[in-house]
Amino acid sequence: MKRVLLKLSGEVLANNSGEIYDSAYVDKVASSIARCAAEGYEMAIVVGAGNIWRGRQGGEMDRISADRMGMLATVINAICLKEAIERAGRSAAVMTSVPMTPFAEPYTSEAAVSHLEKGDVVVFGAGLGIPFLSTDTTGAVRAAEIGVDAILMAKNVDYIYTDDPKKNPDAKKLERVKATDVLAMNLKAIDATATAFSLSTGIPVHVFGLKDPTDIERAVKGEIDGTVITAE
Repeated sequence: MKRVLLKLSGEVLANNSGEIYDSAYVDKVASSIARCAAEGYEMAIVVGAGNIWRGRQGGEMDRISADRMGMLATVINAICLKEAIERAGRSAAVMTSVPMTPFAEPYTSEAAVSHLEKGDVVVFGAGLGIPFLSTDTTGAVRAAEIGVDAILMAKNVDYIYTDDPKKNPDAKKLERVKATDVLAMNLKAIDATATAFSLSTGIPVHVFGLKDPTDIERAVKGEIDGTVITAE
């Protein structure tokens, strides 16, 4: 792989600390990303915002307003990650789907590819700029737009299973599975819209467990276990 898109959840930045950010852990994640870039991998990142805001926290709030709050939260996380990557010695840029100058650059696929070709890490914020879609789906769309070789989904599970392994001891891990089967079995490891979109583009999705920040490097190099979702 040469160019990859890494999807990180907001919870990764919190690292089960009970705080919005675990600063030391964020620095380790950023250092791992920076080392990948230094080795010649073109790194694009989509970060979620579960550490700051989830739509269900809005109670009776209008869904569109709640989703807009979530999009803004992803920008906060993107800026946090960019700063940490730069502290690790690598140039980085935040690009957003809605204009937020001077906080971030407006997203275009051409500008994003230009950054990547120069060796910059690109962090995407604000989702796709529209409600009702997850950051998993943002990752799938941005991956297609900038022409990545693979999507890497860092999760809190090591594989996709046929069922919830915490509830069903007979659940089987899947090392390789077709996107059509993921949809047919209604597997929940990644958003169904993201799965369907990746099926249409043919970009493989590697779901892996992020137990240590260096797992990012292993995933980029194809040295970590997990589930690969393929179109065929």
